[in-house]
Amino acid sequence: MALDALRQALPGYAADLRRNLAAVVDDGRLPEPQLWGALLACAVAVRSAPVLRAVAPEARARLTPEAYDAARTAAATMATNNVFFRARHLLSDPGYGHLRAGLRTNVLGPRGVPKADYELWCVAVSAVGGCGACLDEHERALRRTGAGRETVQEALKVAAVVHAVGTVLDAEAALDGTG
Repeated sequence: MALDALRQALPGYAADLRRNLAAVVDDGRLPEPQLWGALLACAVAVRSAPVLRAVAPEARARLTPEAYDAARTAAATMATNNVFFRARHLLSDPGYGHLRAGLRTNVLGPRGVPKADYELWCVAVSAVGGCGACLDEHERALRRTGAGRETVQEALKVAAVVHAVGTVLDAEAALDGTG
């Protein structure tokens, strides 16, 4: 499994991160499609080549083709929305909130994927993107599907761990001259 190699690549100072990666992947708190879609969407969002190379093949093997594409769609859509809505929220002029966004967001529910899965992936990517407005919107949508706070928290844990793994591995590659 490529994730085992990813865990082993983490340096000694990131031993807790190695355990956290094992916990989010192996504890079974999320159904497999939600977990692997979240891992893939977050791997795309953190833009770390080693993480994406480890996660993508495993995700492709564990997800339907529709779910694999939908997870990447969530990452792509949130890449735009997280920046736009976070910036608009941070501006002190509330008038921007009344303006039409003017951004295409037609792919807010890909076919062949349960709404709960897609919303969970959007929550996870929005955590990586740091957009409170997107987190609130997608958390509410996910909760309307019947998901509990524990499910939302699991998505946040996946996002945090994938982000941290990418940060550490990219930093190590830069320090040793391979990145």
